[in-house]
Amino acid sequence: MERLTISLNEELAEQFDAFIRDKAYTNRSEAMRDLIRERLEQERLRSPVAEGHCVASLTYIYNHHQLDLAGRLAESHHEHHDLTLATQHVHLDHDNCLETVLLRGPVTTVRAFADGVIAERGVRHGKLHMIPVAVDEGDHGHVHSHPIT
Repeated sequence: MERLTISLNEELAEQFDAFIRDKAYTNRSEAMRDLIRERLEQERLRSPVAEGHCVASLTYIYNHHQLDLAGRLAESHHEHHDLTLATQHVHLDHDNCLETVLLRGPVTTVRAFADGVIAERGVRHGKLHMIPVAVDEGDHGHVHSHPIT
């Protein structure tokens, strides 16, 4: 392990210590490692040509009265069945539904699928949250995903 030393002004150090307490970290080093890891993952996933695999949640709200929207969404999900792990559908009110889709696959493919769903006419407030993972082929041809450390 490599040791790094940083200098913070008093106000930033106090805010960081409050963050550590709020998040129940046991020390500054672990909190700093998590913050660095999170930022590096965000930057990698933002790249338009991001490599690797991810697990993701895609959440969006849509008006189910929008002409043929439910059918178009279902068709899109069927066309990308290899990405979908699970879907949850919630009726928010008389007009609006919320769906959360858990996805797994190549970062660029997951992002393209999510962008397509969010861009459908009638879909509102779509948000994709991706977490990078390493993929290993198991002994029986199963794909296993685990967080990148």
